[in-house]
Amino acid sequence: MSDGPLTLAETRALLARLSHMPRKWLGQNFLVDGNIVRKSLELGGVKAPDTVVEVGPGLGTLTRTLLGAGANLYAVEADRTMVYHLEQSLQTRYPETFHLLEGDAVEHPLAGLKHPTDGSFKIISNLPYAISTPWMDAICAGPHPSMMVLMLQKEAADRLTAEVGTGHWSAVTAQVQLAFEKVRVHPVPAQSFNPPPRVDSCLLVLKRRADARRFSPRAREVARMLFTQRRKQVGSSAKKLFADAPDVAAWLEGLSQFGLSGQARPETIPAEAWLSL
Repeated sequence: MSDGPLTLAETRALLARLSHMPRKWLGQNFLVDGNIVRKSLELGGVKAPDTVVEVGPGLGTLTRTLLGAGANLYAVEADRTMVYHLEQSLQTRYPETFHLLEGDAVEHPLAGLKHPTDGSFKIISNLPYAISTPWMDAICAGPHPSMMVLMLQKEAADRLTAEVGTGHWSAVTAQVQLAFEKVRVHPVPAQSFNPPPRVDSCLLVLKRRADARRFSPRAREVARMLFTQRRKQVGSSAKKLFADAPDVAAWLEGLSQFGLSGQARPETIPAEAWLSL
């Protein structure tokens, strides 16, 4: 096989050789459309020697293409069968540029990348739906990539890029808005995967803002807790969840500068309003 994307026939043959059935709980819908793989690299402007993070490389169709393009690649994979395959097929061939970590991407959101700084790396990944929210929360809290090209279920992309005041607005969405701007959403048909998913997918392209900001750990904690009661007024929720917390009380008073009060519900509070915590 070349270092390009895997075809459908190659993917099926490889799965048979590994005696592996795609695992739904890991979101294993393997990408088999070479045009979409190449589009991911194009949208991310990937070139040698970019440092790139990949989550859930699976059989390695995107991985092979990134390595072939000269990327210095850090990848995290939870499935032991996939890890073994990647070790045997790619890590031996790219010992200097392929850094593979076996583990949970939520616990290792940057796949073991050492000492990253804002803008010093990119993320190109086929992101499992089940971890998209907690993984993105971790990404927003840590060093920000200069660019992300994420294969997602369209519903997940809509949630991550929702506007304040809508039902999809969340603590994570607010953090995404502070750190990144949405550049593009590129549709991906179900036939691009094996097996084909029953939902719409897309490539979501996010670029780090020049003035990117992040929540403090306290703001993340308070926002996360208040959004668990998103239908209730933040003032009443805060009294129960953060009783006698002077910083939260001061934050509630400060909502007035945004034309809001403690009667507001979490989904109506803009991203900037959380920064004072």
